[in-house]
Amino acid sequence: MTIMKFPHYTRKLALIATLAGIVAVGGFFGGCAETRTSDSTGQYVDDTGITTKVKGALLKDDMVKSFEIKVETMKGVVQLSGFVDNLDQKRAAGRDAASISGVSNVSNNLIVK
Repeated sequence: MTIMKFPHYTRKLALIATLAGIVAVGGFFGGCAETRTSDSTGQYVDDTGITTKVKGALLKDDMVKSFEIKVETMKGVVQLSGFVDNLDQKRAAGRDAASISGVSNVSNNLIVK
């Protein structure tokens, strides 16, 4: 039986290629995972879509129609902040946000001027 001997650089190259493969696979599977402090990519896309739909609903509502309302979404919870002219506008904005699919809760922090 003959044992093949490989040059030292070939073994180093194989080791480097193996380590690079392990890092690449780990990055692929861990790249979109949700962590304790951040959203997964899918959750971020969902939240961004919800935010866009809420802003559109607010602009379409003649009762609200305000550019002074900030909308943020985190894991389906919509937070409204900013200023409105009266309590009816605040309530309407909350209803508009709650009507959007995917919204689990609305934190209506709007301030009446």
